[in-house]
Amino acid sequence: MMWQRCTKRLALFVLAVALFSSSLLSGMPDVEAAEAQPNLQLEVKSAILVEASTGKILYKNNENLPLPPASMTKMMTEYLVLEAIKEGKIDWEEMVPVSEYAFFIARIPDSAGVYLNMGEEHSVKELYKAMAVVSANDATALLAEKVAGSERNFVDMMNQKAKELGMSNSRFVTSTGLPADELGPYSPDTDQDNVMSARDAAILARALIRDFPEALEYSKIPRLKFRENFEKANYNWMLPGLPSEYPGADGLKTGYTDEAKYCFTGTASRDGIRLISVVMGTSSDMKRFAETKKLYDYGFSNYKLVKKHDKEQAIKGHETAEVKKGVELTVPAVTGDQVTVLAKIGEEGKLTPTVTYRSDLTAPIKKGQAIGKVVYAEQGVTEADYLQADDFANLGTDLVAAQDVEEASWIRLLFRSIIQFLANIINDVIG
Repeated sequence: MMWQRCTKRLALFVLAVALFSSSLLSGMPDVEAAEAQPNLQLEVKSAILVEASTGKILYKNNENLPLPPASMTKMMTEYLVLEAIKEGKIDWEEMVPVSEYAFFIARIPDSAGVYLNMGEEHSVKELYKAMAVVSANDATALLAEKVAGSERNFVDMMNQKAKELGMSNSRFVTSTGLPADELGPYSPDTDQDNVMSARDAAILARALIRDFPEALEYSKIPRLKFRENFEKANYNWMLPGLPSEYPGADGLKTGYTDEAKYCFTGTASRDGIRLISVVMGTSSDMKRFAETKKLYDYGFSNYKLVKKHDKEQAIKGHETAEVKKGVELTVPAVTGDQVTVLAKIGEEGKLTPTVTYRSDLTAPIKKGQAIGKVVYAEQGVTEADYLQADDFANLGTDLVAAQDVEEASWIRLLFRSIIQFLANIINDVIG
């Protein structure tokens, strides 16, 4: 009886320890989650940090919350202007007379601008520089009118392009980011205003510099001389020679209104990595750059791009793919491009390749034809870890055929079938 009581007490003690340990461990932070989402203590309403080539999200905070973007709106105007130039609808050197609307905006108190005057005309390039470098609202509105005939038409184009780019938490009402109720007689007939999430701002910034790399040639200009007596610094103070200079910074767009507070969509490139950052709702000019610096410092010090394979290199253990109805039964496979992966510094060796070949691979096969894919990805990564669904769906690098494989003749296929049939009978007998 005494032995049974001791045993019972021991069991109760072990159970109590187990419950206490479980409770203690449940209150501890998850190590892997902490590594994936660092505590940067940003003083922002929302933020996101993305590696541009892969779309991998390195940090996020309220990234899907629609907020007033202020002049970050102009990234969409820049996109549509550059698209119109590419399509030949307007020309860089084309002269644009100042409109009454642009002249009105130039006179709005505290509105960023280059003070356009009636009777003046400026080239598309001059106006674009004014928009990209010193966030000129008057130049922006004039470009919108030039591209679409009116700002209202241009806003329709902005919203359509947002849908095309996959920006699901954005709405545009003005081309400039100015609140609609500040436009006096030119105010749109709506009680809504521009909104954009940090994720959407990153999507837009990435599309802008991907589709129109020349945008960075303008956004990185630290100072603009628009007239003989008008020179102004870029609002992006992270550029060389400005108060918050950061090595590698070359874009992209700041924003401020009373409601939006201080916002910034930035980009910087270093050691082959380009980061895109967004901070929204910070408390001051300097604060938006200080918070962006935290993001950049984290990204550049913790991640690197690693070359795993050269172009036209075979993947060890996956050198060939099976081919149906071919003269040869397999085809050599090589990488269609250089394989570069984003890895956390110190963990480069943990990424192992996953190779898949098309199950319906049938001759004839042409050299260079995509026949499969090699993917390097961290364990447990999901679509939510990437800026857009396509980034996750398109992970990896194509594997291509290293040589042609001709289609086998019917008689070859017949003999092959007979041989296979006989082999199966022999295996059944032996088995």
